[in-house]
Amino acid sequence: MVRSLILLTAAALGLAGCAIFKRTDPPQVTVVGIEPAASGAIQGLGAHMQLKLRVKNPNDTPIEYDGISVEIDVQNKSFASGMSNQSGTVPAFGETVILVPVEISYMGLAGQAMGLMSGKSLDKVTYEMHGKLSSTSGALGFKSKDELNLANIMTGGK
Repeated sequence: MVRSLILLTAAALGLAGCAIFKRTDPPQVTVVGIEPAASGAIQGLGAHMQLKLRVKNPNDTPIEYDGISVEIDVQNKSFASGMSNQSGTVPAFGETVILVPVEISYMGLAGQAMGLMSGKSLDKVTYEMHGKLSSTSGALGFKSKDELNLANIMTGGK
């Protein structure tokens, strides 16, 4: 009898736990633009830029965020990283654009310059981005891989 009561209680708690811990799909994040930093293009150990990131929420509840961090590899080489304590909301099944200041390392720039010298075209480059969006319910990790057309990015398109 006691064993049956324990199993019944465990099953009830398990079902309640499933309802409380609703699955959340990760946000979808893509680069939609690159702008020079307001305080100057080159400072300290690298070039400073502002990334425009489109954050899409594929869930039926809004994401309240209070920070974002991002790392980008270009052509399979570490290129830039940054973070922002910007806060806001990504609506349910909606999107928002977040500006994130990043530092592009001189080593990253040198690696891409070496790619140019070896004959690789950088008109279109592949990038991989990963990071996390800090939300009130915990950090939501994201990853994306895409191709950028640099000529279009510098003129405001993608």
